[in-house]
Amino acid sequence: MELTWWHWMILGLALGLSELASGTFFVVWFGLGAILVGLVLLAFPGTGFTVQILLWTLASVALMALWFKVFRRDPDKTQSGQADEALGEIGVLVRAVEPFQKGEVRFQKPVMGSEVWTCLADEAIAAGERVRVVAVDGQLLKVGKT
Repeated sequence: MELTWWHWMILGLALGLSELASGTFFVVWFGLGAILVGLVLLAFPGTGFTVQILLWTLASVALMALWFKVFRRDPDKTQSGQADEALGEIGVLVRAVEPFQKGEVRFQKPVMGSEVWTCLADEAIAAGERVRVVAVDGQLLKVGKT
């Protein structure tokens, strides 16, 4: 059996519709690859079956890689757990901190997904003082005077 351009178009549409049922955002790339092969066959009707399958595989993988590496950058994604972002940030203590006692620091913009964090310090710092994040230790920020 020889596949023609419309076979690939129907396969692409079927895969695209199956994506609606699965909701994985994975099958859609194989559907788009099939539609691409259908368009290539429309332009070059004599393309062999092996070349069609190879083109479908390469197009599907390339589209998937392009999506996940280039276009799917999520700047609004929560930054929870990414400590590098917090280092050096300046906030204001809303609850005083003492050595071996926790305090609270508030930031003007959210840091790692939250505006208020529990903090520790090596020295006593009064509420209302500006502090700088010097380290992240699990769910606690270590702060020092600015």
